[in-house]
Amino acid sequence: HILCVLFLCLSAYFCFLMSALGVTAGAHRLWSHRSYKAKLPLRIFLATANSMAFQNDIYEWSRDHRVHHKYSETDADPHNARRGFFFAHIGWLFMRKHRDVIEKGRKLDFTDLLDDPVVRFQRKYYKSSVVLMCFVIPTFVPWYVWGESLWNAYFLASILRYTISLNVAWLVNSAAHMYGNRPYDKYISPRQNTLVTVGAIGEGFHNYHHTFPFDYSASELGLKFNPTTWFIDFMFWLGLVTDRRQVPKEVIQSRKERTGDGSA
Repeated sequence: HILCVLFLCLSAYFCFLMSALGVTAGAHRLWSHRSYKAKLPLRIFLATANSMAFQNDIYEWSRDHRVHHKYSETDADPHNARRGFFFAHIGWLFMRKHRDVIEKGRKLDFTDLLDDPVVRFQRKYYKSSVVLMCFVIPTFVPWYVWGESLWNAYFLASILRYTISLNVAWLVNSAAHMYGNRPYDKYISPRQNTLVTVGAIGEGFHNYHHTFPFDYSASELGLKFNPTTWFIDFMFWLGLVTDRRQVPKEVIQSRKERTGDGSA
């Protein structure tokens, strides 16, 4: 019985990591920012993992994220942190988008996203892929492989895991825009937040990321705890990733001295 519980927890955590990578390495760093290039097998894996995350399809996620960066902390920001923690965290999902989000978002170019057949395929079959990847497979595998009850598998590996992964992702929009230091640009809201970094597998170096959004690591080179970066680097070693974009150290240091808050 103890082994079954252990296997179920490990299964839930594996699904958490996979769904997280579908967002962090996939929708965020690859498709939103084009911070590296990925070959077809990796793009298929990331799209599959993104469906497990169930945070809108790649096109919608990347579209909203580009608008967020372009108009951060304004009415055109889908989850404008100036409207409060609750709004930035989850409230924005319950409300109609501000008209500025729609109007200014229409001015941005998203054609590159739909030029990718993987993005088009996932968008076309998104609902069925979510049902399969987010709910059916995480429930079915523990039941079939080691005889876990469907009830336990469904509520732990599927529902609880999904709830935790959502809130961890939302903390990037809320907590990482309110709490922490700003060593790269003290004039913007995003902060370096260690707890968000740990939970969101490397996405909490948010002051850096908004200062240098095209860097594939989303953090200063040398900051070691960034599992998403480790994953991308491993894929590079396997030959599935090319053209990782990085910010030169001298540029980072210059920006720190010019606009940072002196905390690093």
